[in-house]
Amino acid sequence: QVQLVESGGGLVQAGGSLRLSCAASERTFSNYAMGWFRQAPGREREFVAAISWKGINVYYSDSVKGRFTVSRDNAKNTGYLQMNSLKPEDTAVYYCATSQILVDVTSTGDYDYWGQGTQVTVSS
Repeated sequence: QVQLVESGGGLVQAGGSLRLSCAASERTFSNYAMGWFRQAPGREREFVAAISWKGINVYYSDSVKGRFTVSRDNAKNTGYLQMNSLKPEDTAVYYCATSQILVDVTSTGDYDYWGQGTQVTVSS
């Protein structure tokens, strides 16, 4: 079982940046695709970004495209989400997740393991 721990969240002003990390407990992390999701109060969990197991393919939601960058370092069993030009509407709890067989990168049901989440708050 893969355990995931997110870090790097916090409070930032609009226009600022944060870098989230997702540390995996298993070396087999390199065999998994990785996704980032977020959930704001009263809203469903939504897809943010995803990256294939080798890091060749990346995917973004329209709302973050051009501002966020997903990456991974398989040697460190860690994934990253660089968030620039943050907006108040980016405020949410951010989760990382992994999947062995990813069919729909935007579907929470396609991911096997989830982290506990890290809070990102963007003030206006």
